[in-house]
Amino acid sequence: MYAKMMSASVLGVDGFLVEVEVDISNGLPMFDIVGLPDSAVREAKERVRVAIRNSHANFPLQRITTNLAPADIKKEGSIFDLAIALGVIVASGQGEIPNFEQYLIVGELALDGTLRPLSGVLPMVMAAKEKGLTKVVLPRQNASEAELVSGMEIIPVETLQQAMLYFKGEWKPDPLLMEETTDTFLPLLDLADVQGQTHVKRAMEVAAAGSHNLLLIGPPGSGKTMLARRISSILPNMDIQESLEVTKICSIAGLIQDRGRLITERPFRSPHHTISQAGLVGGGAIPKPGEVSLAHRGVLFLDELPEFSKSSLEVLRQPLEDREVTLGRARAVLTFPAEFVLVGSMNPCPCGYFGYDQDRSCTCNAQQIQRYRAKISGPLLDRIDLHVEVPRVDFGTLSSRVANESSATVRGRVNEARKVQSERFAQSTTLCNSTMTPSEIREYCRLDTSSQELLRKAFDTLGLSARAHDRILKVARTIADLAGKEQIEVAHIAEAIQYRTLDRKFWE
Repeated sequence: MYAKMMSASVLGVDGFLVEVEVDISNGLPMFDIVGLPDSAVREAKERVRVAIRNSHANFPLQRITTNLAPADIKKEGSIFDLAIALGVIVASGQGEIPNFEQYLIVGELALDGTLRPLSGVLPMVMAAKEKGLTKVVLPRQNASEAELVSGMEIIPVETLQQAMLYFKGEWKPDPLLMEETTDTFLPLLDLADVQGQTHVKRAMEVAAAGSHNLLLIGPPGSGKTMLARRISSILPNMDIQESLEVTKICSIAGLIQDRGRLITERPFRSPHHTISQAGLVGGGAIPKPGEVSLAHRGVLFLDELPEFSKSSLEVLRQPLEDREVTLGRARAVLTFPAEFVLVGSMNPCPCGYFGYDQDRSCTCNAQQIQRYRAKISGPLLDRIDLHVEVPRVDFGTLSSRVANESSATVRGRVNEARKVQSERFAQSTTLCNSTMTPSEIREYCRLDTSSQELLRKAFDTLGLSARAHDRILKVARTIADLAGKEQIEVAHIAEAIQYRTLDRKFWE
């Protein structure tokens, strides 16, 4: 006999449907799975065999052939266990599933027939809805995640036996009790904790308002890491589409099993400097998202930037420019989203005190300093909009009891600036000032005579590149938005230029 179930898997950051076909015929007892299965899929034979027996059903002692279609895409993981088990039960005449084409069936089986939670449920359910499926049978632990896709009937089950009884009409799942959520954002880290460094906080506000990349440079203990870890607290609120994008990527990476809810806070990723290229941008035989994709719509913080390998830093150039990562493999070319704010921190030299601390002399020679700085190439530095010096804080500032501006206050100004940008780019795919196209720069970054002359002098004096020229205009546009100005003024250009002075001071 023959049976067919609809299951799903994940390729890149998107789900795709998989037809699970089961055929049982006379012959020596065998259980074959075809359709490019990996080791975990092939091992489903033993899990399914024992789970069916422990669920008070009969496992047929006949020749069983299971096909996973489309057959030209590699299948991996334990996602198909439940669909294969139900296919065997139906094909052996122990039950039936009416209107099977309406059901998406996913789940990993334990040997006693219970279901274990999965990663990547959200993109799979989204793909099922796009293909016209209306119902989802899945582990109860993943039910709240699947509920994020409206218009789908969620059937959470805890065991294979419950699934069998459901399709026989002898059992119905309990209603899902969704917890109430609020939109209140309460950051664990607040800018008010940082004493002094007013100019750095201002640069962080500009970076958050326009989604600009930021580099902090200063001696050890000046507060670079402390400041960088608080930039998430001032980033603008995410809309529903951004939340779904972040939640989908986290679901694939297995980062929301404990929450199973829509992620409303922007991600903050801080990989160690020993990370590989594949870990940073993604990779593998079947490519998985890397840190740049896990930081999508959020922040990628690279602490001690020159300590990262030069090859790892250079692979960031394309994601920073294109806002996505394209990985090619023999069977597929996959594109991962990478719309993130890069925040880096570094010392001016290996010992950390060159040019910044009069009380401590630098112990590095010129060759060591040059080798240290050469880790960050000119093209990569060119893609970082704001370069901010973070000097050491004096004792009087550290011991001050003056109340500092909170993250909530700064976040309010950032949200207002983002609202202006949303209205400005309502008719285009551009989301914020940092991603403006050349034509949009010409339209929205027009300068008066004084501003044009100031920019020309800076361009000639600092030896800026064409990319740096455009990034100054983008930053100036963001500064004007924060000030509530329609026209970019001289003061806005001047502030944007001062964030590019490290181009000449440290790399020439």
